Amino acid sequence: TNANLTNVALTSANLGGANLKGADLSGAYLRDANLADTDFTDANLTGANLTSTNLEDAILDGATLTDAMLPDGFTAP
Repeated sequence: TNANLTNVALTSANLGGANLKGADLSGAYLRDANLADTDFTDANLTGANLTSTNLEDAILDGATLTDAMLPDGFTAP
């Protein structure tokens, strides 16, 4: 999609199953969001706040997670 979502605030949003391929989510605030099954292939999540999010079965192939705040216990691919 290559969407520009830089610094967007989507606290508690339900984005489960969304197609965010190539999206720029740098600096995004996604705390408590449902991101299960979301496709983040080649997305830029630099500095994004993903604490307490549901990333179950999310696709992160090629995603940039530099300085991203990830959920407890989540291991980036």
